[in-house]
Amino acid sequence: MTVPLGGIALADHAAVYAALDRAGFTDVWSSEVAGTDAFTPLALAAAWQPRLRLGTAIVPSFTRGPGLLAMSAAALAEAAPGRFALGIGASSPVLVRDWNAVRFDEPFKRTRDTLRFLRAALRGETVDEVYDTFTVRRFTLERPPAVPPPVLLAALRPGMLRLAAAEADGVILNWLSADDLPTALAELGQRRPGFEVAARIFVCPTEDTAHARALGRRLITGYLTVPAYAAFHRWLGRQEQLGPMWQAWAAGDRRGASAAVPDEVVDALVLHGSPERCAAQVRRYADAGVDVPVLALLPTPELTSGGAAALAALIPRLGPGGGEGR
Repeated sequence: MTVPLGGIALADHAAVYAALDRAGFTDVWSSEVAGTDAFTPLALAAAWQPRLRLGTAIVPSFTRGPGLLAMSAAALAEAAPGRFALGIGASSPVLVRDWNAVRFDEPFKRTRDTLRFLRAALRGETVDEVYDTFTVRRFTLERPPAVPPPVLLAALRPGMLRLAAAEADGVILNWLSADDLPTALAELGQRRPGFEVAARIFVCPTEDTAHARALGRRLITGYLTVPAYAAFHRWLGRQEQLGPMWQAWAAGDRRGASAAVPDEVVDALVLHGSPERCAAQVRRYADAGVDVPVLALLPTPELTSGGAAALAALIPRLGPGGGEGR
């Protein structure tokens, strides 16, 4: 499950983590956009639920210096030895440049260089290296983790997918349907032992189809007009389906862009229906080769009106354990 969950204060997430554990969820993964940072929700989970595995999906490679990123990862790996995976990625110009005042130059190289630095630093090595996009002089972690965390790479198109396959411990996929997986996974080639495939999957567990599709259109219009995601979906073959949305967006017609998203695209990328139907659709990702399906729970009318009680009832219905625990 992606954490933290919307509408619930971080201080109240102890009950959320306990419910996820009881329902059979094995992992909690954080994101980092404009809400919480990626590490704080996982640090709380490390203390409150020692069985849950923790992951970041993702930490941008631009918004922290290499040394600080290594320190944050090492601290969480020390707090949860053997239970933490660090996911990094390029992120986007809006988050990096517009919100964090950092130049968004050469994202592929910056992410590659960060990956190479982290692999060495988290092993406790002294890093004294001139990379293509930054230079590090004699950095050594004072507290290298006894169990270095695996480093996963967020990837969309062939170049980054192949980099992940060659140098990372796994890959994180996002904004693709179960039917898109063969195209993406083919770029990874023969996976090395222990290489993990994680995928964030947007889930709106409601039978109010109009609500789910309206929310899905807003999300798709917001995300898939970002140049990297637009190129990704062109590569996946959605030029004809999403071309009208891109044209309207480029013309400044935000409402028209949202209206141009076809229902079939929404239904493929944002899972909706009863919780049991959503869980069955998530299993399609696992059957197609995803090792860690990470649900991103979207707001529903039921959750909005029912509050904490509705969430407590929902989690077991979405979970792999069916509420029976592990």
